[in-house]
Amino acid sequence: MKALVYEGVETLQMRDVPDPNPAQGEELIRVDAVGICGSDMHAYLGHDARRPAPLILGHEAAGTIISGPRADERVTINPLVTCGTCPACRTGRENLCPNRQIISMQPREGAFAQYVAMPAQNLVTVPDTIPLDTAALAEPLAVSWHAARLGLATLAPQMDPRAVVIGGGAIGLAAALALRALGCPDITIVEPNPDRVSFLRDLGENVVCSTTEQAPLIVDAVGYAATRATASALADPGGVIVHIGLGEDTGGLDIRRMTLQEITFVGTYTYTAADFRDTASAIFSGRLGSLDWFETRPLSDGAQAFRDLRNHAVASPKIILSPWP
Repeated sequence: MKALVYEGVETLQMRDVPDPNPAQGEELIRVDAVGICGSDMHAYLGHDARRPAPLILGHEAAGTIISGPRADERVTINPLVTCGTCPACRTGRENLCPNRQIISMQPREGAFAQYVAMPAQNLVTVPDTIPLDTAALAEPLAVSWHAARLGLATLAPQMDPRAVVIGGGAIGLAAALALRALGCPDITIVEPNPDRVSFLRDLGENVVCSTTEQAPLIVDAVGYAATRATASALADPGGVIVHIGLGEDTGGLDIRRMTLQEITFVGTYTYTAADFRDTASAIFSGRLGSLDWFETRPLSDGAQAFRDLRNHAVASPKIILSPWP
């Protein structure tokens, strides 16, 4: 099969590689659409020791099962593979499984390829009315759905469900959509890129380049020291900071203010299996809107797509790659 292989810092090449060999309980899926995630970009830049070259990246995928009893079934893929038996898995917090694996990270190759193998329980059926490139958004949307759910649950009942989302990329926009679907009516996105600001405003989002207005709920969808400093400053007394982004590891939090103002910090990672299913259901029912804020390119143009993202030359929050002509 053809695959886009990460071969070193800022180096991606289309290669012929062996087809996946599904293990017992797994299905072989023809990948019809796969998104570029921020974690793929971190690996591309050499910033993710968990993804050493050579490796097939990509974990935001949807496609078609090609054999067996479920042949021709259209599915979106939960890329998080967990043990199912540990205390985290048994209590519905599979994202904290100590044995978790995710495609695009060794030992599981990713979905920037024509085929990928996945456990059957990780596949959610996609209705015929939903395009598979839209269904590929289930993974990043689930990340934000999980974060929005935890953030709203942590807010004190007497606080207004009003939010500021830092970052207008796919995860930030998805956080705004998830917050709205879960009952938060007043959301502001902070995004410094003027092209992206214009794009998001055309979608009807309330976007500003910067703000000093505080809110009860702050979502950091970027995860740099500077954005954590902003989150620390913008959180209302007694408010909540939900941290999704993994831009850099340390710095930024105003621990003194957070302590004196009893601001809660919630770190969030991926999603539970229930979050993923709930997100897919919200996509299929239209609760998350039209989801027409991505652009599609051939997988063969993937290296250029990464360069464009690296150079901040992409206005849309998401690029979806298609492995087939």
